[in-house]
Amino acid sequence: MKKLLITFASVLVIAANMAIAKDWKVVRLAVDVPYEPFEYKLPDGTLTGFEIDLGNAVCEEIGAKCEWVVQAWDGIIPGLLARKYDAIMSSMSITEERARKVLFSEGYYNTPTGWFGPKESVGLDVTSKEALKGKTIGVQRGTIQDNHATDNFGSVAEIKRYGTADDLVVDLRGGRLDIVLLDFPVGEKTILSNPKYAKIGDLLQLGNGVGVAFRKRDKDLAEKFNAALRKLKADGTYDKIRKKYFTYDIKI
Repeated sequence: MKKLLITFASVLVIAANMAIAKDWKVVRLAVDVPYEPFEYKLPDGTLTGFEIDLGNAVCEEIGAKCEWVVQAWDGIIPGLLARKYDAIMSSMSITEERARKVLFSEGYYNTPTGWFGPKESVGLDVTSKEALKGKTIGVQRGTIQDNHATDNFGSVAEIKRYGTADDLVVDLRGGRLDIVLLDFPVGEKTILSNPKYAKIGDLLQLGNGVGVAFRKRDKDLAEKFNAALRKLKADGTYDKIRKKYFTYDIKI
């Protein structure tokens, strides 16, 4: 009788696991828009960008359909944990603090960070607290750039935080910011296209690269993404997509 009870209990456990298992035929991916060239909307409202193309290629590789969910950055991890979507593929840098809340894929790109400002600021020493004393620095809230600016210059400069990179750029152009700290490709696309602005100082390498974020229980989905990303890097698909948006290598 004891054996029968144990066997019956085992069947119940297996059945319960099968009940909650997912086939991942549809994967809902959260993205913070706009963050050009990684994710942004065309005039007709279509989502495009490096991560959109790469995410769609990953979904095709694993036999799933991508459904993109636009989510503001401030609430992007809470939204994942609340099951509003299955993963975040939105230029999320891998950090120890975030890894305590989510499960990251292997890194799929790493780009430098850059300081940007009016051309007359080119000689500004962005490594010096004295030089940045009293300046107003713009960052996107909750990013590694926010952390870097706050930790290094928050005691001497005003740090203004923005929900989107676009809002930050608007205030820079409106003269409400002295200098901004941004993911370099974003600043290159949105700021350096205007000849009145320039890159200030040397590029920085912050963080450990960017990964897809999952709920910690969804290890199977993370493993599928890791395998697909490795294949896309190996067969040239990753580089083909990358060349549409960047003239330099960002692969890790």
